[in-house]
Amino acid sequence: MKLHRLSTGLTYEREELENLLRGLNYQKKEMVSRPGEYSIRGSLVDVYPFTYRSPVRLEFRLDHLTAIRDFSPLDGKSFSCYDDVYLLPLTGEIQDKISRARERFESYEPLTDYHDLERGDYVVHFEYGIGRFLGTKIIQTLGVKKRHLAIEYADREILYVDLQDPVERYIGGEGAAPRLTRLNTKDWERAKEKTRLAVQSVARGLLELQAKRSLRHGTKFPRDAAWQKEFEAEFPFELTPDQAKAVTEAKEDMESEHPMDRLVCGDVGYGKTEVAMRACFKAVTGGKQVAVLVPTTVLAEQHYLVLKKRLKSFPVTVDVLSRFRSKREQSASVKALREGVTDIVIGTHRLLSQDIHFKDLGLVIVDEEQRFGVLHKERLKELRYSVDVLSLTATPIPRTLYMSLMGVRDMSIINTPPKNRLAVETHVLEYNEKRVMDAVQRELDRGGQVYFVHNRVQSILKVRDQLQELLPHVCFGVAHGQMPSEALEAIMQDFMEKRIDCLISTSIIESGIDIPNANTLIVNRADQFGLADLYQLRGRVGRFKEKRQAYAYFFVPQNWVLSGDAEKRLTAIERFTELGSGFKIALEDLSIRGAGNLLGHEQSGFIHAVGFDLYCRMLRKAVEDQKSESPVSGGKAFLEKTREL
Repeated sequence: MKLHRLSTGLTYEREELENLLRGLNYQKKEMVSRPGEYSIRGSLVDVYPFTYRSPVRLEFRLDHLTAIRDFSPLDGKSFSCYDDVYLLPLTGEIQDKISRARERFESYEPLTDYHDLERGDYVVHFEYGIGRFLGTKIIQTLGVKKRHLAIEYADREILYVDLQDPVERYIGGEGAAPRLTRLNTKDWERAKEKTRLAVQSVARGLLELQAKRSLRHGTKFPRDAAWQKEFEAEFPFELTPDQAKAVTEAKEDMESEHPMDRLVCGDVGYGKTEVAMRACFKAVTGGKQVAVLVPTTVLAEQHYLVLKKRLKSFPVTVDVLSRFRSKREQSASVKALREGVTDIVIGTHRLLSQDIHFKDLGLVIVDEEQRFGVLHKERLKELRYSVDVLSLTATPIPRTLYMSLMGVRDMSIINTPPKNRLAVETHVLEYNEKRVMDAVQRELDRGGQVYFVHNRVQSILKVRDQLQELLPHVCFGVAHGQMPSEALEAIMQDFMEKRIDCLISTSIIESGIDIPNANTLIVNRADQFGLADLYQLRGRVGRFKEKRQAYAYFFVPQNWVLSGDAEKRLTAIERFTELGSGFKIALEDLSIRGAGNLLGHEQSGFIHAVGFDLYCRMLRKAVEDQKSESPVSGGKAFLEKTREL
């Protein structure tokens, strides 16, 4: 039996290493949990040798094996470091021994492909409450052997439940570990009853808003004009089926007599902006003005440049308004909006200021509404009663929340990625100048461009100087939110037109920036970003019009001890790399920081008490019950009913 040795300091081609593992009869998995398994995630290769007490993690820089350490598959904690790891082939005899040992020594087997549960996860059984998932166990009842879920509750009581029982992974509202439910008490029923009363209030508010909208008459836009088809024909890509459906649904809303309030939800880079552009053009050809509200100045500038280019063949005027424009420029823009000279204005929350008045506003596009403050959201709520509103979000909505809101919000979900889209190859690494140089140079060698994210304005020029010294032949540009608008616009224009090789910026690029030629992302101090932010940043690359592999490097300081949450975030961003993984990212983010902000801070305690999934199911039922009692179609009757309550 041949012994295979892997040693730190040596070079192993990834394809060659994977062929070796397959030849040893190891099975490839997304995450290793049993002897004889391996997984490959970016620069990390996890292997579970059957002669070791724990799996080992091989850490690479390019093809250079830099470290070997074992770790716990339950929580990822590392125990020991090694210079070498020894692998033996898994023969049939050895595999039989592993199976017998597992049956003999493991009380509970790990469970795969069941609601993504892992040992140690908190779960919610809708009848018994919150417990800790231990694994599965075969139990014989009345002479019949059957596999059950093992769940630990308070006071170390273990309950064995059927695999078909209503059990979901627990996601709380406060990002903290929940209290385990005491069995054979009324604790769980009391928690559900309090939550049931709370969701009735939320449901009432949602339905009241819909009822008010149903009583108002908005702009009934005409059907598509000839120019609409010409404008849409200039889109250089083919719409995905989900994009086409979202466009159709938005147009049908605009052609109805009630104000549109539609949410377009899709993963990063899935084409929400094109849906918005077509709605903008339809509104303008229908004789109305359009306001496009975005969360950052740099996104406003980019949308302005892109839309101006897209509309060059049509007599449509576009302007941009943000607090970084001079007072003189802002005054001119405000006057043009009031007099109806400007058809489409793109801007930050500056558009919601009291001095902004439109001659004939018909449509508001809101990009990432959750990034705006409470006062801004109140202003948007007022607008929803009178004008059409189309909201865009790249934060995927978990299915249970989607189902609970489906009866009171109009939603378009874009789940299909554009053609030729590849998953972004993702690496989490300690900062290394050579690694940065190699990543930049590889992208430039194939004619591409690079984002380098450094989220500190005070030191961003120092970082530029350091990179310029390392790569003197590279043209760098710097962009951040405190720059004058003219300078920021010029930098973005130069980057879009490929006069800049590498854009060094703060996180202002994370929302909506679409520059297909930029296909390598480098993030400095990635440990200081939230998971949703990391995911949004990664979404800036991988948009090339043809198949081209994109790369994302998330750097942390050398020998740095990460906080528990930072380590979870970085593990998640490296783990979930496949296309459309935004939903998994959203759930992981919810489990790390809590779900309270999705439905208002005041609801976080109730979400924490029963778990996110059960909360959403209860909300959905409350909406259905109140709609059946006071149908929204009878808007006045419903409003009278809610006032009584």
